[in-house]
Amino acid sequence: YGSGAAEQAWRDAGFAGWYFADRNEPMSSAVARMASLPMAEQPGEKFVYGYNTDILGVIVEKLSGMSLQTFFDERLITPLGMKDTAFYLPPQKAERLAVVYEGTQGGLSRAADADAWAGGGHHGQGHYLDGPRLAYSGGAGLLSTAADYGRFLEMLRQGGELDGRRYLGRKSVELMVSNHLGSIPYDPGMGFGLGFAVRLDLGAAGELGSEGEFGWGGAYHSQYWVDPEEGLTVVYLTQLLPGGDIDDHGKLRALIYQAID
Repeated sequence: YGSGAAEQAWRDAGFAGWYFADRNEPMSSAVARMASLPMAEQPGEKFVYGYNTDILGVIVEKLSGMSLQTFFDERLITPLGMKDTAFYLPPQKAERLAVVYEGTQGGLSRAADADAWAGGGHHGQGHYLDGPRLAYSGGAGLLSTAADYGRFLEMLRQGGELDGRRYLGRKSVELMVSNHLGSIPYDPGMGFGLGFAVRLDLGAAGELGSEGEFGWGGAYHSQYWVDPEEGLTVVYLTQLLPGGDIDDHGKLRALIYQAID
């Protein structure tokens, strides 16, 4: 996300952090400019998390001939019944957009919508309601609800199928949730697949869960994971940026797994 040895070059080109909703240009234009910028590491030598999925979103647009919003609508969002999922919020749903909070010494306070986070993201509710609506960011863009996102994850937990309809091939899902890093180091006991962190070794990871579990988190401190062994899908949505050092994710995981007989 624009950091590392080449950070200044990326910042000079207008890239810092994951936030694109304020941009008056499509993602394809932004990604085209990325091609001339230096990489943080040599390919294959280190895991680097960043604009990878934004680039993939543009590839989907080019191959399908559709915007990423249209592609998602036709292939996933509408067929799955995800009625509250979109890149930008319809005006009639404005009152349902969740408040964003930030941690302070005195507790929590509402984040100011106009304040930009120093890390490169947006502090408040951002431009998802009243922005240019041109950038469909594959890496950080969709608005959703716990119910909608839960359906999407349940489809993955069931190997690409939900309610009798197949969305992804079973073998495709297996490939997505397998470790693709080889000997490249990542977090202890964890690997990374095609879009998810995957648990490889329960003891090395050092927390409750199951081997084969996959998941990720969001910029606003949200968290989700899917545990096929336990038939478990967890969606934990928050609106907190920055999250600080609170341990709600650890407590959530401990309470859930302690409740399993």
